[in-house]
Amino acid sequence: MKYQFFIADVFTNELYNGAQVAVFPKANGLTDAQMQKIARETNLSETVFLFNQQDSLQTRRMRTFSPHGEIGFAGHPVLAAAFVSTACGEMQLSEADNDFVFEQNAGPVNVNVSNNNGAPGFIQFSRQVSPIVDYYAPPESELAEFLGIDETHIDNKKYCTRLVSCGLPYLVVPVFYFDALRKAKFNFSKWSQSIAPQTAAQEILMFSPKTPNKDSDFAVRLFGPKIGIHEDPPVGSAMGAFASYLCSFEHMRVGTYTFSVERGDEQTRRSVLNLEMDHKKEDQLMIRIGGEAVMVAEGYMDEP
Repeated sequence: MKYQFFIADVFTNELYNGAQVAVFPKANGLTDAQMQKIARETNLSETVFLFNQQDSLQTRRMRTFSPHGEIGFAGHPVLAAAFVSTACGEMQLSEADNDFVFEQNAGPVNVNVSNNNGAPGFIQFSRQVSPIVDYYAPPESELAEFLGIDETHIDNKKYCTRLVSCGLPYLVVPVFYFDALRKAKFNFSKWSQSIAPQTAAQEILMFSPKTPNKDSDFAVRLFGPKIGIHEDPPVGSAMGAFASYLCSFEHMRVGTYTFSVERGDEQTRRSVLNLEMDHKKEDQLMIRIGGEAVMVAEGYMDEP
């Protein structure tokens, strides 16, 4: 059989930027083994498979695979799924703003897609998280060593390093300068010798409140023992932890906040994410993540 697929660049409005995601909008009939083989063949960070739900035209079952295995929740694939399924006409844009549901393994995700003259415009999905914030962190000297930065570049005035988990724990490290963020280089040996692995952190989310671009408020970057030295991976799944981190500081008053968050640069497929959060100083935090997408390619894949 032939299965149609599309490749979209998400969290960008420019071709060959943002994160590449492959989407199969009509995946009914594919088995787990077949989806895994297809994900290896596309060789992208995420490949999405959508399945029709008989009881709803606005809902799709969504499964996401990396070349290494299935992913329970991921942010970029949600945006890609909504963009591709509406762009190719599988899901209809009948109103100015249209609500859809994509059921991932981690649970249903509500998505809103704006109608831009019959084409998908701004796409936003909402997620409620229950953060756990730990103030214990490695000393700045160790952070600087395994991140390959100057210790004086770590922000300990307005912000400080904290461990935040919304299911997956991140060690969130603030730095003063954009250049420090971009020049940082993860050192696995220094990481192993530090107390950081004892914090249960899976990845390090470094950020700077200063960027050279007028369309962003923060620049972020992910590091970790399972991330390659030269990689600059997508950050959509880390936005819950980042929003929770920002809300953990006393200077963040109760209210609704909207920020633009950038990842990467001209050499590493820059992305821009819109992050909204309803800060109420409660145990749960509602966040909304949005952005744009562009279509890059389409084709068919043979599956015996």
